[in-house]
Amino acid sequence: MGLKYSLMATLFAAALPLMPVQAEPLQAVPAALAGNATQATMLDAVWAAERLVAVGDHGVVLLSDDQGKHFRQARSVPLSTQLTGVSFVDAGHGWAVGHWGAILATTDGGESWQVQRLSSEEDRPLFAVHFFNARQGVAVGLWALLLTTEDGGQTWTEQPLQAPPGAKKADLNLMGLFADRQGALYATAEHGQVLRSQDQGKSWRYLDTGYEGTLWSGAALADGSLLVGGQRGTLLHGSAAGKDFRRVPTQSKGSVTSVAVSGARVLVVGLDGMRVLSNDGGQSFQESQAADGLSLTAALLDADGAPVLFSRRGVVLDPD
Repeated sequence: MGLKYSLMATLFAAALPLMPVQAEPLQAVPAALAGNATQATMLDAVWAAERLVAVGDHGVVLLSDDQGKHFRQARSVPLSTQLTGVSFVDAGHGWAVGHWGAILATTDGGESWQVQRLSSEEDRPLFAVHFFNARQGVAVGLWALLLTTEDGGQTWTEQPLQAPPGAKKADLNLMGLFADRQGALYATAEHGQVLRSQDQGKSWRYLDTGYEGTLWSGAALADGSLLVGGQRGTLLHGSAAGKDFRRVPTQSKGSVTSVAVSGARVLVVGLDGMRVLSNDGGQSFQESQAADGLSLTAALLDADGAPVLFSRRGVVLDPD
């Protein structure tokens, strides 16, 4: 299907620029219920109160009500395109984004979903979504695609993004979103860029990380500092003001795909089985690598701080 421009295809095959693909108008096909749904590539996962919700290939949405020990497939998803990001604000209300600029919404904890947005003539994917509350949300994606909503996603407004320092225009691919406890929102992007918004995504400031590669994911730590990860095992730790970013030493050359935080416990995972763990809020890290080298694509920490992991092959049955 032309250039492999999706998030995971770029991570695995890497190296070709992302670009939207003009194609025949998309015919929306619901995700099929499958007995092997837990083996689909999962690209993002979040907690919806006590429930775990994960999204990925073929429109698969997985739900777990026992801290990730067992999963079942959502009963109704109206699209079978790849889903790349998910956000929940409570036990019921959530949103997922993906290819064809799709935005889906649920009010029943992920059991059933409805289309809020779909760009059927151009595959310009969205890579991440974050909602602050049941009304205000932000979605980001290919070529500086930046959308905001003030009404729970009933309407989405495309926001212009100012150019980075020294550039004439903003044509960055915006890869990830995460927020801190003060309500600031951060976007990870190409060329080592981290963007910060303090007005629910309407305007942004660029933070200087000193890095030039793509940053895929990140999180705000318990002390308010930032941890962001990217290509070839790059892990950067710096202040929310964008100062003093330093590289956390890693042995792995696998790109970082997910950063999970629960109190003082921080888990970073990536391709080629990369795992980096901190038990002191990011002051120090211990690195390990899965013996099978299975590329990890998303991670959460449960109520006890134990990892719940996802991979190219779906749910990781023995994350320890």
